[in-house]
Amino acid sequence: MRSLVALPVVAFCVAPAVAVLVGLTESLPPDDTVLGGASTGAVLGVALIGAWGALLVTTEYSAGTMRAVLAATPRRFVVLGAKAAVAASVATIVGCAATGAAVLLGRALLDSTRYPTGAVFPALFGIAFCYTALACLGVAVAALVRGSAAAVAIMLAVPILPDLIGPLLGESGRWISGSGPAAVVAELASGSDAPAVAAGWLGGWGALVALCGFVVIGLVGAVRLFEATDV
Repeated sequence: MRSLVALPVVAFCVAPAVAVLVGLTESLPPDDTVLGGASTGAVLGVALIGAWGALLVTTEYSAGTMRAVLAATPRRFVVLGAKAAVAASVATIVGCAATGAAVLLGRALLDSTRYPTGAVFPALFGIAFCYTALACLGVAVAALVRGSAAAVAIMLAVPILPDLIGPLLGESGRWISGSGPAAVVAELASGSDAPAVAAGWLGGWGALVALCGFVVIGLVGAVRLFEATDV
């Protein structure tokens, strides 16, 4: 399907495009960093790569090829693991390229005398790994819901839902808000737009570990359901 080719390309373009927009409009807050401004569009890129990861699975159902795949490879965890491996590999490349290009464009367009660059390394790799995590989560969600529309809608909502749901759950909600993709990106970039509920809570790397934990839980649940159903 064309969307399986187009979405990674769009996901790559989003972060650099937003970095250029921030640089041309000089809309970066004075207390922010070049890394923070360049990472503004990463959240949308992460959502798009997550939707792409979901389509890797749901297109098999919509095209009717999942039965043939399972007939050729009866071990279902191998099928889902292979899709997760492909999703992770492509998403890692897209994430590294997108965040690297965004930072380079941000440094070129933003006044270095007004804005510090920020700790680019290793934060850049942490932000790139968010792409990997969301692509794998997309595979898990797709295996659970099996419908393209539902899976894509869920993955597009994942970056913003933790910030909406977390404050409603009291103290325990901090684990949800602080480990959401938007909070992870903002914390790693140390931008001034980091969600207040997440700031200073888990920290960037702790939040990334928590996010990966949720992804692993999702993948385990997806494998269990995938093996327990007929198709």
